[in-house]
Amino acid sequence: MTLYADLLLFIGDVVTRDERQPRVSALAIRSGRIVAAGDDGEIAVLRGPRTQAQDLHGATVLPGMVDAHLHWHRFSESLAAVNLFQVPTKEAALERVRERAAVLPPGRWITGFGWVQDLWPDPRFPTAADLDAVAPEHPVFLRARSGHAVWVNSLALRLAGVDASTVAPEGSEILHDEHGNPSGVLLEWDAMLLVERAIPLPSVDETADAMQEAQKAAWSLGMTGLHDFDDQECFAALQRLRERGQLGLRFLKNVNHKYLDSLLDLGVRWGYGDEWLRIGGLKLFADGALGPHTALMIDPYECEPDNRGIVVVPKEAMAEAVLKATEAGLPATVHAIGDRAVHDVLDVYALARAREAELGIPRAARRHRIEHVQLIHRSDVGRLAELDLIASMQPIHATSDYPVADRYWGPKRVPYSYNPRLQLDQGVMVAFGSDAPYDVPGPLIGIHAAVTRRRADGSPTPDGWTPSARVTLEQAIRAFTVVPAYIAGLEHEFGRLLPGFHADLVVVEGDYLAMQDDELRTARVLGTMVDGLWRYGEFG
Repeated sequence: MTLYADLLLFIGDVVTRDERQPRVSALAIRSGRIVAAGDDGEIAVLRGPRTQAQDLHGATVLPGMVDAHLHWHRFSESLAAVNLFQVPTKEAALERVRERAAVLPPGRWITGFGWVQDLWPDPRFPTAADLDAVAPEHPVFLRARSGHAVWVNSLALRLAGVDASTVAPEGSEILHDEHGNPSGVLLEWDAMLLVERAIPLPSVDETADAMQEAQKAAWSLGMTGLHDFDDQECFAALQRLRERGQLGLRFLKNVNHKYLDSLLDLGVRWGYGDEWLRIGGLKLFADGALGPHTALMIDPYECEPDNRGIVVVPKEAMAEAVLKATEAGLPATVHAIGDRAVHDVLDVYALARAREAELGIPRAARRHRIEHVQLIHRSDVGRLAELDLIASMQPIHATSDYPVADRYWGPKRVPYSYNPRLQLDQGVMVAFGSDAPYDVPGPLIGIHAAVTRRRADGSPTPDGWTPSARVTLEQAIRAFTVVPAYIAGLEHEFGRLLPGFHADLVVVEGDYLAMQDDELRTARVLGTMVDGLWRYGEFG
C-alpha cells in the first residue's frame, strides 16, 4: 500500500546539501518529515487524494537556517525597546529616548539597544547627565550594540543604589566622572547587572508572549532555529511555550556559568531534551568586546597604550569550569573577542582535550566551540583545527565593526580579525550567527556579509573589507545549516533536505545560488517551514 505524502513541493530548485544529489526539483513531506526528494515525475507518484501540492515557480529551497548565536530573550525584548542601531550621533540617540519618554507614564523604565559611541563624531562615552536632560522622570537603561556596556541615567543609578562608593564586581567596571561619581556607563555583565536587577521582571507568561511574537520576526527572516545564550528566564519561557504547544523554532539552549553546578546536580548532559528544545553546552566569557575596549589583548589598543582589555573569567577558573563540565558530559562554548582571550581559551581547551583523552572520551562527543573568534594571533591560527574546535562567528559583525577595528586594532592585526576564512582553510567547522539583538539578525543578511564583506550601501570598497576573508556562498549556507545541526548533535535530523530529515526549510525568491553579490543582500524570503508547517510566507 502506497503511503501518500501530506504535501508535495514541485517545480523548485531544492538545495539538498547532499553531495550525491545536490539539486532536485521536488520534495514529498509526511508527518513533518521529508519522505522523498527527486524530480517532479518521481515525486508525483506520492500524490494521493488528500495530498496538497504547491508549485514553487522555480524558487530556491534551502535547508532550514539556524542562527548559531542569538540572545533570544533579549531579542524578544528588543522588538519593543528604543532602537539605537546606526544612530549617527549622540544627539540622535537622545532624541529617540526623548520621544519614548513623551509617551510613557513617569517612573516607567525606558530600555534600548544598539548605540556605538565610536561611530559618533565625538567618540567619548556618553553620560547620565545626557539622558537626564531628555528623560528626568524615567529610569533609562540602554545597551550598547556590543552588549558589553550600558548607558543609564541618574534616576536608574539611584533606584539601583549605585553611587560613588559602589565597587564594581571583578571582571567589570563602573566608569566615573571627575568628581568620582558614576558617569552613567557600566562595562561588562556583572557591573551592568547592578542596575539591570532594579528593572521589574516580567512574568514567565509575559516573556513567553513576547517570544511568541518574536518567532514571527524570526520566520520572516528565514530562521527555523537558533542557539540561545540568555539566562534562566529565557529557558523558563521557552519551556512555557513548549508546554502551550506554541514553540515554532528549534532551540539549542546553552547554560551560563553561574548555573553549571545546578545543572550538574541534576545530572543533565549535552543533548538532553528533544528536537524542539535541548541542552547545548556551558557558556563562559573570557573577555569583553571591541566596542567598549574591553576585549582582552596581547598588545595594547591603538592610541591606548595602557589598555589591554578586561579579564571576565580568569584562565584558571575557566579551566576548572570547562574540565568539570566535560567530565560530566557537557561541551563548552566560550566567548573570546581579543587575541589574548582566544589564546587563553585555546590553552584551556588543550587541557580539556588532554583530560578527555585520559578518560577515553572521543572528541566528537564534546563539540567544544569558541564564540566570535574576532581576533586571533597569527601563532594561534591553526590551533582550533588541532583541537577539533568549532568556530562560531558572526559575519555581520565584520561589516558593522570594521571602522572601529581599523581604528583600535590597526593594520597589522586587522587581517587576523573577523576572518572565518582563516579557519575554513584549516578545515575547521565554522558556524554563523548574528548575536542579535546586539547586531542585525537574519541568515540572508549574514550570508551577504560573509560573501561580500560589504555593507548594504556598498562600503567600504567594491571588494569588501579585508577581501581575503570572503567566503563562498556554499560555505556561508553550510555555516547556517549543516554546522549548527552538528553542534546540536542532530546532524542526521536537520541541516539537509533528504528523506528522513525533518521538513524545516526556507524558500527564497529566484535562483539564489546564481545571485551576484548585491542581489544577495536584497534576496527575499518567500516562505519558512518548520516541522512540515508553513510558519511564514505565501504558501501557508
